[in-house]
Amino acid sequence: MSAAPTDHRRLGVLLVEDDPGDVLIAREALQAAKLDTRLDVVSDGVLAMEFLRKQGQYADRERPDLILLDLNLPRMSGLEVLAEVKADPELRRIPIVVLTTSTSADDVIKSYDLHANVYVAKPVDFNAFAQVVKKIDEFFGNVAKLPPD
Repeated sequence: MSAAPTDHRRLGVLLVEDDPGDVLIAREALQAAKLDTRLDVVSDGVLAMEFLRKQGQYADRERPDLILLDLNLPRMSGLEVLAEVKADPELRRIPIVVLTTSTSADDVIKSYDLHANVYVAKPVDFNAFAQVVKKIDEFFGNVAKLPPD
């Protein structure tokens, strides 16, 4: 019996994160996972929306398959980004993983009320954080069935 065909495609991830240390950890974790992942990074909520809407300097960028979203962002909070993305018919099917330091029950509830797909509190330990990023990448890259572009 032959193996079933695979629907493999390169996973495009948009990381919305203003902490350079967390960006570095995420990059290293994704490289270490050895999955076929394209990582784009923006440092605030306004830039995230420009990226997603292909405006300005992001006009030629590919739409991401997954958004990793910090809540504590300058100019436009992660909750505001989440609300705007999920209200936009062109963007709302992109899965959003809230990846933040907040363990506040209010933030968890607000995120799910705004239709976050997953809420993950960032571990403070470097290795644990790297493992979380790798697991998210592996799940969305190899297990989850994502909507077509």
